Amino acid sequence: MSQALIELVKKNFPDAVLASHSQLGDDTLVLKPESWKAVARFLKDDPQSDMSMLTDLTAVDFPDRDPRFEVVAHFYSLSLGHRLRLKARIGDRDGETVELDTLTDLWGSANWLERECYDMFGVKFLGHPDLRRILLYPEFEGYPLRKDYPAEKIQPLLQYRDEPGIEKVAPFGVDEGMSFGRQTHKYGIVAEEAEPTRPKIITPADN
Repeated sequence: MSQALIELVKKNFPDAVLASHSQLGDDTLVLKPESWKAVARFLKDDPQSDMSMLTDLTAVDFPDRDPRFEVVAHFYSLSLGHRLRLKARIGDRDGETVELDTLTDLWGSANWLERECYDMFGVKFLGHPDLRRILLYPEFEGYPLRKDYPAEKIQPLLQYRDEPGIEKVAPFGVDEGMSFGRQTHKYGIVAEEAEPTRPKIITPADN
C-alpha cells in the first residue's frame, strides 16, 4: 500500500519528488524542501492517504554532503494502516542556513518533535509557534548531535537558578553523576583552606 502512496504523491506533485525507494517495507520519498509542507498537508487531507499521525521527526547530519542535513518524518494512517517516510535535504556545509517549514499546524506532535530537532541539530522550523530548546538549557552552545560537535567541549558555567515556588534538585557535586563531559573548572568543591566545620563552596565567581 505504501508503494501506492509513493505513486499517489508523484502523480499529484510531479516536480516535488527528488527520489524514492523501498526497503523492508519502509517506503520513502525525498522531497524538494519547498514542497515539504504541501506534500505533508496532502498526505494528511487526502482520503487515499489519511496520514492522521506524525509519529516521529528528526534529522541526520552528513557533513560531506551539500545539502548537509536530512530532515526525516514518519507518518502513519490509523484508519488505513499504512505508513510513509518523507525526507528533505537542507542546509549548507557550514550549517548556518538550516531551515524548513513547520508542520505544527498540521499535527500537534510536530511541536515538541521539531523543538528537539532544533535543540540537537539546529534545524530552524519556519512558522513554529515556540521554537526553543527542549532538552538542553537556553545558554547551551552548539548542537550536540551534529557530527562536528566536539565530544570534549565544555559548556559555560552558569549560576544555579533557584526559582520561587519550585522545588528543584541541587546540581551534581564533582563526585556525582557521569564523568563524561564533567567540568574541569573548580566548581562545587570544598576548598582546601576551608575549615572542616564550615566548608567553603567554590562558585564560578571564584574561578
